[in-house]
Amino acid sequence: MRIVVAEDLYLLRDGMVRLIEAYGHQVVATSTTGPETLDALLKWRPDVAVVDIRMPPTQSDEGLRAALAARRERPGLPVLILSQYVEQLYARELLADGAGGIGYFLKESVFDADQFVDALERVAGGGTAMDPVVIAKLLSSGPSNRRLEGLTEREHSVLGLMAEGLSNQAIGRRLFLSESAIGKYTTSMFGKLGITDDDDGNRRVLAVLAYLNNP
Repeated sequence: MRIVVAEDLYLLRDGMVRLIEAYGHQVVATSTTGPETLDALLKWRPDVAVVDIRMPPTQSDEGLRAALAARRERPGLPVLILSQYVEQLYARELLADGAGGIGYFLKESVFDADQFVDALERVAGGGTAMDPVVIAKLLSSGPSNRRLEGLTEREHSVLGLMAEGLSNQAIGRRLFLSESAIGKYTTSMFGKLGITDDDDGNRRVLAVLAYLNNP
């Protein structure tokens, strides 16, 4: 994969570059500010980009804004956003266009190399990849959308794992259920959430968005 890495902290940026290249992928550009990030994303059109939310010059949400602007110019441009803390608003904004190719990871999770690279590959493939720590945090705060109240406990579990970006097969392994059983749960879940799009990949993104939205 061709990857852009946008991170202003040298040690973390250098570490990610080395890790990515160790897994056989190519870092085509790095950036350290919001404007540089937007330029790099539009110039290189990478297979996936890793972008820190908070970057110079304001150290607020420059990276996120650059990623969103790039996706407006290049719909579906795959981006894995990094954050120091769990910010539910940022996760919602990233998924709002329903296009997929989005990930949201905490910086501490980068040190789990296999998990990090797996997330990059899923996002590059047009899927979603949410940090399990983020999902756990959202789960601990209770349902975030009134439509979710109609889901069973098992359907909540399936949706949480779907939000992490797992396939039906992977969810089945995690919950010790068959892939066909997971398929039935997801079909029921989509119906309760009012998601009727025929594109299963897009339905998964919409379901995750419903999971993250406010009441």
